[in-house]
Amino acid sequence: MLNLSVLLEDSARSCPEREAVVLGPTRLTYRQVDTAAEQVANLLVSRGIKPGDKVALTCPNLPWYPIVYYGILKAGAVVVPLNVLLKAREVAYHLRDSDARAYFCFEGTSVLPTGADGHAGFEETDGCEHFFTITAEPGSVSPVPGTETLYAALSGQKPSHDPVATEATDTAVLLYTSGTTGKPKGAELTHANLILNALTAHRIIGGEGTDRHLVALPLFHSFGQTLQMHTAFAGGNTVVLMPRFDPAQAVDVLRSEAITHFAGVPTMFHGLLTALTGTADVTDIAGNLKLVLSGGAAMPVELLRRVEQNLGVKVLEGYGLSETSPAVCFTPPDGENRPGSIGKPIWGVEMKLVNPDWSEVPDDPAAVGEIAIKGHPVMKGYYNRPEATAEAISNGWFRTGDLARRDADGYYYIADRAKDMIIRGGYNIYPRELEEVLMAHPAVSLVAVIGVPHETLGEEVKAVVQRTSGDHTTEEELVAWGKAQFAAYKYPRIVEFRDSLPMNATGKILKRELTA
Repeated sequence: MLNLSVLLEDSARSCPEREAVVLGPTRLTYRQVDTAAEQVANLLVSRGIKPGDKVALTCPNLPWYPIVYYGILKAGAVVVPLNVLLKAREVAYHLRDSDARAYFCFEGTSVLPTGADGHAGFEETDGCEHFFTITAEPGSVSPVPGTETLYAALSGQKPSHDPVATEATDTAVLLYTSGTTGKPKGAELTHANLILNALTAHRIIGGEGTDRHLVALPLFHSFGQTLQMHTAFAGGNTVVLMPRFDPAQAVDVLRSEAITHFAGVPTMFHGLLTALTGTADVTDIAGNLKLVLSGGAAMPVELLRRVEQNLGVKVLEGYGLSETSPAVCFTPPDGENRPGSIGKPIWGVEMKLVNPDWSEVPDDPAAVGEIAIKGHPVMKGYYNRPEATAEAISNGWFRTGDLARRDADGYYYIADRAKDMIIRGGYNIYPRELEEVLMAHPAVSLVAVIGVPHETLGEEVKAVVQRTSGDHTTEEELVAWGKAQFAAYKYPRIVEFRDSLPMNATGKILKRELTA
């Protein structure tokens, strides 16, 4: 028997009075979180939820998130985390596609009516039988007419729960891909996938029970779930929640809560550095920070340098996907931090570079191939999609869609997404390479390089740029600068300036919206 909820239960036994979850004045101990999760499990069982049933969860980074998440697991059910930004039609798709039988949904706000959208999607889904509204204030009335609040539903539920047997290979979480390259698919992650990934990450990140993790990444995403929530709970550490990342607020929390671990995607670090400029005193922050993690997308070298310089702490870059639990590669904590590298495979993981026909790319530092992964983090497959699974997984190897190089010491360097590669006049151009260099220009705050149709060349190179505040660099000037930096076939001939770049909830730039 193995269940992912053991990460919470073990810490609740060993350090019951230690702070587990913090959000402003709310401070819950491991005993309190575990007891509430037991009540959630009893609620589900009382409503007919059986082992293996799917239960969806839409909630921002609030204390209810880990309580409901681990409660679902304790009932032997499968967690289906959903993006808080989904609209009714999208919610209905996910509920139907996952065969969800119950749904916990946060009430939302006047700006983001999560509860109303969630319930509308629930109403369109015949197979989903139970809807619980998570209210911001315990005991308050549901703002979604006709729905039961989680607080009321838990009333009278026992604070202890009889364990439900689950196997290591049973699905624990059905995690939907972001859909940046197509229709979302549910990756089936097992209890073993996620426990081993969390414990391996804990070995890399460290933590002695006194560490405090600022969780600003959304917990519905694999990065926040595994590398922060599961990993922190595995070590009996404290997670300090931010429902929505705000750079200035993050600076305050880093200081006031004596944060030791911070994780984010590159765009979050960009915002954080902006908030640190001027009179911001970072002495206390730098004095407490032990580790900074970056993932979700490769961090531009110039940005990495600035983060380390300002915060006085080493940045560990990692790499992974929803389909791999997610972590598969990290900068070795005691090894060299090589600019532009995502590091080496973690314990229990094999990586190689392959061609489209699955043949292995020659061992040459200049050779580019698609990353393939084998080991404990790889998912069982895509839920109810045997063809998509067979296309992605062969003999235990999962192909990622990401292009990379590998140096002589085994460090990997992301070149680009296979689907993002630009072919201009027969030449392969990797946007990631161009973005790295463009980020070094003082006018460029953020940039995305894309291919646009061209009558004779097939594709032309275009840079979509968010300028630094107050800058007035022209398109002609930036094109001329790029021409001096790159080979003649690859520099951007077109530059478009925008006030902001479209991103998904985890801070990845949505290139498909730039090419639409």
